[in-house]
Amino acid sequence: MKICVTATAGSLDAVVDPRFGRCQYFVIVDSETMEFEALKNPSISAPGGAGVQAAQAIANKGIDVLITGSIGPNAFRILSAAGIKVVTGASGSVANAIEQYNKGELQATTGPTEPAYAGMGRGGGMGRGRGRGMGSRR
Repeated sequence: MKICVTATAGSLDAVVDPRFGRCQYFVIVDSETMEFEALKNPSISAPGGAGVQAAQAIANKGIDVLITGSIGPNAFRILSAAGIKVVTGASGSVANAIEQYNKGELQATTGPTEPAYAGMGRGGGMGRGRGRGMGSRR
């Protein structure tokens, strides 16, 4: 079985990155042999839609399961449509996450665990310039 784990570096000892769309690496592991391939996330610095771009990047890799910390609705929808099981709530190293999954300690999620655009930052960002610019009139 091919399992993809979001990670902070490209190795089995790397820590699971809790983010999906803006994770540092995708570590794709053959769960039986523990042979792996590490891919830098091409969407890490995308101005928007990082989760969608990341999902599209790994959807064609023959992955059966994605293990990550959390996932938004758009990425979840793409991965589900590609037949990839999504497992969230993982922590520790990539190798530990694979072991936990193989032991049945991590279960597939039935839906997204983050709201849309959660990776954009909460409560911050640029406004749309709709203020009237009148300021104080003294």
